[in-house]
Amino acid sequence: MTFTFAPATRETAKARIGIQGPGGAGKTKTALRMAEALAQGGLIGLVDTERRSALKYAPVPGRPDIEAHEFEHLPMAFCSPENLIAAVNAAIEARVAVLIIDSWSAFWAGKGGLLARVDEESKKAGNYGGKFTAWGPVNELEQEMLDALLNFPGHVIVTMRTKNDYAMEGKNVTKVGVKTIQREGAEYEVDVVIDMIAGTGTVTKTRYSALDGACVHHPGEAFAEAILEQLGQGIDPVQVIVDELVADGLTYERVRELYKQAHGRNLLGSGLLHPRTGEPTKLVDVIGEYGQAVKPAPDAPSTPSAPPTGQGQDAPPATPSDEGQDPAQEPVSPPQMRMMHACFTKVGLGHKDLREQRLRATALIVGRPLSSANELTKGEAQTLLDTLTNYGERENAAADFEVMVTGLEDAARAMAEQDARQAALQPTG
Repeated sequence: MTFTFAPATRETAKARIGIQGPGGAGKTKTALRMAEALAQGGLIGLVDTERRSALKYAPVPGRPDIEAHEFEHLPMAFCSPENLIAAVNAAIEARVAVLIIDSWSAFWAGKGGLLARVDEESKKAGNYGGKFTAWGPVNELEQEMLDALLNFPGHVIVTMRTKNDYAMEGKNVTKVGVKTIQREGAEYEVDVVIDMIAGTGTVTKTRYSALDGACVHHPGEAFAEAILEQLGQGIDPVQVIVDELVADGLTYERVRELYKQAHGRNLLGSGLLHPRTGEPTKLVDVIGEYGQAVKPAPDAPSTPSAPPTGQGQDAPPATPSDEGQDPAQEPVSPPQMRMMHACFTKVGLGHKDLREQRLRATALIVGRPLSSANELTKGEAQTLLDTLTNYGERENAAADFEVMVTGLEDAARAMAEQDARQAALQPTG
């Protein structure tokens, strides 16, 4: 592999904002006010881990006189990394412009959070290192969660709770300030951190000198616009790709290169307005459309260096008409795979040692044998996810799901026995 340096150019970016403070400091309200400016007319999605407390800021039907904020609401009681990843994927599918996690602290210290996972791992049979060795798999889960959150194609706002922090000085306990309920150093994952106290926000960490030390009472639209101005200083990497797609002389090979570039930079899910129709769409759909327009005919010679159409991460996605393939028959997608793990967790089959049980259930639900979930089609994966979601929302999710799977297994066995009896009655030769 050859490594090459190139001149650095600033690019436009999406906001990554952390708002922290004690209960009642105004974190949720501030997040919603800032989100309205950042969204610029787009959807706002809020993951609510605080017992639906964000709904107090939602509109009241028939009462336009009451101040409120319009947003899409997703309550979450079990704050596992898998559930946050699934929520991010759902926000991408819904084309959410600003995603609010209220609060991010719950995924550290809440029910199902990282600290709870460490306790769970440390008690497993064969783990002789206790919590020390239990951090290994949990760290991997945390990184997957961070990758999903920080690679979200829109703006992200996370709220974090704080508590008083104390230190021992000799025999005396001294208050030394406040401590964020999140992993040490979590503030480095975002670009701007705002400390809230009684409705006043102070910027305590930022990558933008224009915002350094800013102190605002009830931060809102004006503050968000100041952040947008800083984020907009540079070129838009999505627009650069679109400009190449609409330029004269576009080739299919170049479309494949642009797809590979967008994939590597997590830009495929980025929202934009279609360059011709002006309708909201995603970059991956635009690349697929323009790639289909310049795709060589089946009998046309291809260059020796080009890999087979549709294979590898450098190939643009096929449109539904591409070679007549039904989209439901395409291979299972990575977002579906991630959502499967989160949904299996809800029905008691999320542990890594339960792979055979997951495959058994999957094969019975989709109606054919499988040696791996990677063999699923998109349509089969959606059927599986719909079933898992249905049972995962029940009070006795694990028990009800097992009863359903056992019923499918019994029905399949009875049908096989019936087929065998019919085959035995058929006259031979």
